[in-house]
Amino acid sequence: MIKILTIKEFKNILLSPKFSVTFLMTSILILLSLFIGIQEYNIKQVQFETGNKMAAQQLSERTHWGGANTQIFREPNPMQIFVSGVSNDIGRFSNISEYDPVKLRKSMYSDDPVFAVFRSIDLVFIIQVVLSLLAILFTYDSINGEREDGTLKLVLANAIPRWKYLFAKFSGAWLGLIVPLSIPLLIGLLLLMVYNIPIQPMAARLSLLIVMGLLYYTFFIGIGLLISALTRNSSSSFLFLLVFWVVAVLIVPRIGTMAAGQIVPTISQSEIESQIEQFANQQWQKHEDYLKDVWKERNLETDGLSAEERQAYKDEKMWQWMEEDDNARNAMQKEISEYSRRAKEKMVNQKSEQENLGFNLARISPAATFMLSAMNLAGTDVHLKNRYEKDLDTYKESFTDFTNKKAKESGDSGGIRITMDSESGMSIKMADMKKTLDTSDMPRFVNLPRRMATVLSQTIIDFGILSTMILLTLGASFLAFVRYDVR
Repeated sequence: MIKILTIKEFKNILLSPKFSVTFLMTSILILLSLFIGIQEYNIKQVQFETGNKMAAQQLSERTHWGGANTQIFREPNPMQIFVSGVSNDIGRFSNISEYDPVKLRKSMYSDDPVFAVFRSIDLVFIIQVVLSLLAILFTYDSINGEREDGTLKLVLANAIPRWKYLFAKFSGAWLGLIVPLSIPLLIGLLLLMVYNIPIQPMAARLSLLIVMGLLYYTFFIGIGLLISALTRNSSSSFLFLLVFWVVAVLIVPRIGTMAAGQIVPTISQSEIESQIEQFANQQWQKHEDYLKDVWKERNLETDGLSAEERQAYKDEKMWQWMEEDDNARNAMQKEISEYSRRAKEKMVNQKSEQENLGFNLARISPAATFMLSAMNLAGTDVHLKNRYEKDLDTYKESFTDFTNKKAKESGDSGGIRITMDSESGMSIKMADMKKTLDTSDMPRFVNLPRRMATVLSQTIIDFGILSTMILLTLGASFLAFVRYDVR
């Protein structure tokens, strides 16, 4: 009986005009979003490869290792084709040098602000907004519409349990939305293969993303059945469902994050940068005062000596003094780096606390739950910038140690060296402008991929939240339909 009722409901949906419109609209949107996502990914891949080649070339063309610096470009993620997340909001590269802090710069939206106004349409947007509205369109009159037509009374006059009838309504609507979603998705996957987008590394995450999408629109099918079973008129149920959709999809996620911002205040990025700059200026001033005092003591050591003896003493001690000054400067710079690290870590911890509270409040909305799980699976979540800059900080330490070691081994800091000798007189040594650097043994930047266990730990929570919401709506729909007056 359930099979017959389900097939009947599915056929009714397939033959209805709204199915044709739904299939055409979702096919165009999904294929268009994937095509645009593929084009953007390929452009960013070219920018990534070109940027790294130019940075490597500029470094190799230097004549000395002293003060060497480079740039590291952020590698695009194939999953951003489906879930753009914050990938377009954060920077594309960061300068790597001993004196500059790590910071991703030049995001896509900073270069082209018009894209920030209208944002991008990806698969998650289509599921979150379009598919949820279509689920409401398919189910708002499932129960009360049948009552208005008089067919519900005739069907239930037979020995058909109400739960079977409700299950058939649910299954028919669910299958009616699977077809418009699955066919363009399969074509989109073929499109990825045509453009040589690496699919295998993201197969598991993409599969989980589709599962979460199915859970999301299943919830809206359930809520459509519930409201339809609670109201007498289809026009009323459509109005209630539309209001619910606006609140759940558009308002609640924003209220959650706004409330978290008021409950847990955090220090801003500009304030942190100002504190770091102020501390660095203080340390440099202390270092200059230290050098003045040290050189006063060194000059006192030559009091009472003749001019020739004084010059001979300075020539003998010069390299030792330079090494001492260099060590003091390195110690000062390490203090600045450590202060910068602690300040940024404090800011990240505060923001993390604020974000966790905001996300937990926003998860009251199924739309927010689905969006957060999708971004987490794709690796385009709000923590992407922190993860990347953390790896860049690690690389900066190894890069700085390597360049300092090379500069010390070569004995060439790249400046002009002037020495005075009582016997040979003044000598001037300049850097060899014809020499280039060998960067073959230079450490390479590696962006560590997230462990699947870490990704799944959060996804399981969101999976449980959506599943619980579905069970509650279906259970409430059954209770409402059992008491529904078919007259």
